[in-house]
Amino acid sequence: MLKIFFMMLMMFPFSFLKSSFWTVQNFIFLLSFIFMINFGSMNYFNYLSYYFGMDMISYGLILLSFWICGLMFMASEKFYLYNNYQNLFIFMILFLLLMLIFTFSSMSIFMFYLFFEASLIPTLFLILGWGYQPERLQAGVYLLFYTLLASLPLLIGIFYILDYKNTLSFSLLLNFNFLNLNFLYLSLIFAFLVKMPMFLVHLWLPKAHVEAPVSGSMILAGILLKLGGYGLLRMFSFLQISGMKYNYWWISISLIGGVLISLICLRQTDLKALIAYSSVAHMGIVLSGLLTLSYWGLSGSYSLMIAHGLCSSGLFCLANISYERMGSRSLLINKGMLNFMPSLSLWWFLLCSGNMAAPPTLNLLGEISLLNSIVSWSWLSMVMLSFLSFFSAAYSLYLFAYSQHGKIYSGLYFFSSGNVREFLLLMLHWLPLNLLIMKSNFCMLWL
Repeated sequence: MLKIFFMMLMMFPFSFLKSSFWTVQNFIFLLSFIFMINFGSMNYFNYLSYYFGMDMISYGLILLSFWICGLMFMASEKFYLYNNYQNLFIFMILFLLLMLIFTFSSMSIFMFYLFFEASLIPTLFLILGWGYQPERLQAGVYLLFYTLLASLPLLIGIFYILDYKNTLSFSLLLNFNFLNLNFLYLSLIFAFLVKMPMFLVHLWLPKAHVEAPVSGSMILAGILLKLGGYGLLRMFSFLQISGMKYNYWWISISLIGGVLISLICLRQTDLKALIAYSSVAHMGIVLSGLLTLSYWGLSGSYSLMIAHGLCSSGLFCLANISYERMGSRSLLINKGMLNFMPSLSLWWFLLCSGNMAAPPTLNLLGEISLLNSIVSWSWLSMVMLSFLSFFSAAYSLYLFAYSQHGKIYSGLYFFSSGNVREFLLLMLHWLPLNLLIMKSNFCMLWL
């Protein structure tokens, strides 16, 4: 792990040089391949020290962080060339990547909390500094206060564990269970429920997505929502007894909320808002499966988190490509795109079908595992799950059909197509999403 940290630190001086954009982008992709080859063959825990270590959960999410950050540079190339403060933009993405790597490889709960909160700072700057509308200030405040206020009880809970057990190491607390401590249970998981986000505490996410630049939307959907799932996976190793008593509340809220959010998706006219709300619905089913505390649920939620990171990030890239041509994210203007940008319609179809968990995407593996775990937890959940699956397909087809078919907007009188950079960007989202199904045991190894 130390090699990766040093190589990351070596990139920071590049952010102060002119014309360093492509250098940093290529270096991040190179680092992702080095990381994948060097750390790919390992058992339960590896590269372990008192502060940092890595297991299969960390490995998949760190690799996803490298990949999405490299793609963020690729997606922001046109945006970068015509904007000010380019070097600050590079620095923010590199700092965010470093904080994410530290978060996923922390072996102490306090260090995990520290880097978990530090990742908010560059995200906030990306939204405030490079967002599109003046409402980005309100979106930044929503993001900050929702996540910070929910994280304060987490800090108190961490100090309680330190006082009670004299250690904050994940590995030492692994086989310990806290009994009948309701406040501790709530304080340790509420921050992650907001971060995922769970229905009822999700309002910051659509606002942040709509106002963020394409790079901000990609990292929010691709990685930052996964911090909540990762935190729950770690915390429930010592909250199992309390979880068995109270998890049904969160599962019920998530399943009912997922159906309501899916209905909200069906009446959206903003491309980014529709994709953002679909993320909330997907994270609802991930949260439900994870809280069943079953083998199928934990491995399914992990695989769906990886799949959703690639699929949702790709959809935001497509929305941005349309926005760059049309100057609007409205579905009323972005319709009939099959006539206007025929070469991109295939990518809309592939990524929308991935969003509805069509084979052979990794989403399918995750959703099958999650359906299995939730139904085995309670057969009554079949009602909401059937609605959730149906409406998931409905809003994905609505997004594709409404944007690609129909009468073209009368204000358009020219033909446009994608360029090589955009096709490569979309291919690098779609290819891992479909190839990872060939390596499905990757999602089961850590258990």
